[in-house]
Amino acid sequence: MVHFVGAGSGAFDLITVRGARLLSQADAVIWAGSLVNPELLSYCRDDCEVYDSSGLTLEEVLEIIKKFEAAGKTSVRLHTGDSSIYGAVREQFDALDELGIEYDVTPGVSSFCGAAASLKAEYTLPGVSQTVIITRAAGRTPVPERESIRSLAAHGATMVLFLSTSLTEKLQAELLAGGYPADTPAAVVYKATWPDEHIFRCTVGTLHETVAESGLKKTSLIIVGGCMGEEYLRSLLYDPGFSTGFRTAK
Repeated sequence: MVHFVGAGSGAFDLITVRGARLLSQADAVIWAGSLVNPELLSYCRDDCEVYDSSGLTLEEVLEIIKKFEAAGKTSVRLHTGDSSIYGAVREQFDALDELGIEYDVTPGVSSFCGAAASLKAEYTLPGVSQTVIITRAAGRTPVPERESIRSLAAHGATMVLFLSTSLTEKLQAELLAGGYPADTPAAVVYKATWPDEHIFRCTVGTLHETVAESGLKKTSLIIVGGCMGEEYLRSLLYDPGFSTGFRTAK
């Protein structure tokens, strides 16, 4: 059996209870060593075999899994954040289906959630934005034209950008061209929820300058949107004049 486990946003104690239990039971752990907090390996047994996938190909990962499956042992494939977001897991699922190897998936706290917690931000504020766009700038990995930053920026929604810190000059230009005003609040969160986390607040108009001055290249999220501003409407959910299925308006 193979368990795909989301490691969480960074801090070792933000893994789920189920994820920690699966790590403690595993005979082998294949982990994304370039991204996952190594403290998470403290959940593993002393006799657990650990493999860093950062230097491996898909085929090499599959060979490790096949070896432990043949021995009737349990493997954990430990991915950063939540594996459903830029986790490259679909190709692994398909390969395991072809091999007839059983697997399941345990979700994790994505770094975009960790970044919101660190920023003390609510992405979906009434009167500001009720939509969160999770995307990336086009780089070595292409992005469909219909999902270009410029076209997505036209919505004016909260935008969370993964894997884009090294592309901020073009990113800033596309955000502005798409319709975000230059004074739209923005933030770059380096290693959200890790002990060495750092937050850089800026605007869309100063985004590239901020990133360039900080020297950031990777392991950072960029958040753009009025949700980090001062103006918003009070939620109706707790408004005394709003009836719900649990409360009558006063």
